[in-house]
Amino acid sequence: MTAYIISALIGYIAGSIPFGLVLTYCAGLGDIRKIGSGNIGTTNVLRTGHKGLALLTLILDVFKAAFAALLCKYLFNESIGFFAGFMAVIGHNYPIWLKFRGGKGVASTLGLMLAMTPCVGVLTCLTWLIVALIWHYSSLAALTALAAAPIYAFVSGNEVATLTYVLLTLLSYYRHRQNIKRLIEKKESKISFHKKAA
Repeated sequence: MTAYIISALIGYIAGSIPFGLVLTYCAGLGDIRKIGSGNIGTTNVLRTGHKGLALLTLILDVFKAAFAALLCKYLFNESIGFFAGFMAVIGHNYPIWLKFRGGKGVASTLGLMLAMTPCVGVLTCLTWLIVALIWHYSSLAALTALAAAPIYAFVSGNEVATLTYVLLTLLSYYRHRQNIKRLIEKKESKISFHKKAA
């Protein structure tokens, strides 16, 4: 029980660091929550036009869940590592410092996958990239990739990973409920991989 409490604290605290908000504020871009979707994650940082900041936000959001998972795997065991990674996603989505209004946890979920099940993580990232390149919807790419992740984990034979990814996929679909509505209504914003003309 003590191991789970410690891992929950490590995961939640690491996950709750709002890197997107901190980076954009330090760059003089103001409060990221007041533009675009109001989200603190990579996609909304990208909407500022600063791709470098968006990439750094992505890396740090991936890292914080990976760090929590690997640290607790080392300190305790693999199952507790998955639990710590899960709690990092919870911390990202519901940070106490921002009145529990955080991101949607996609990057942090991918961080957990890459750290604990690298093959599943790579396949999930490739799925996201393919869908994003074809349809240019970040939310659709995330939803598709996360839905595929438990299948990849199941095929690999990792039961703990499969259960963890099913729960995180359900959480992500809940967090993306407005995006899903906009996708159905064809009102969702697209992302661009090219520089806009001056």
